[in-house]
Amino acid sequence: QVQVVESGGGLVQAGGALRLSCVASGSIFSIDSMAWYRQAPGKQRELVSSITGGGSVYYVDSVKGRFTISRDNAKNTVYLQMDSLKREDTAVYYCNAVIRRLGLGLRTPPSDYWGQGTQVTVSS
Repeated sequence: QVQVVESGGGLVQAGGALRLSCVASGSIFSIDSMAWYRQAPGKQRELVSSITGGGSVYYVDSVKGRFTISRDNAKNTVYLQMDSLKREDTAVYYCNAVIRRLGLGLRTPPSDYWGQGTQVTVSS
């Protein structure tokens, strides 16, 4: 069993900051990429940021310069520091981890695991 759990969402005023955390636990052999997605009401889920095991990062254009993704491989944890928040950042934020499980062998491709989501609300 593998579990992915997010925390750190909440209500913040525009211009404020929040830090999201996501921890993967369970029968984990290794974690490839970790990422944050978000879904606003009436919109499709979008990739916000991702980070590989080697530290390569990606940001969607709308958050560049404001959000910072980081990862602690020893703790199977990924963070998303969100600064200068805007109303349009309001969404449910989901953590995604691409994980190789223990005992399945290296020929078994990794699988996607998702957290339950954490609400981020930015008020004006």
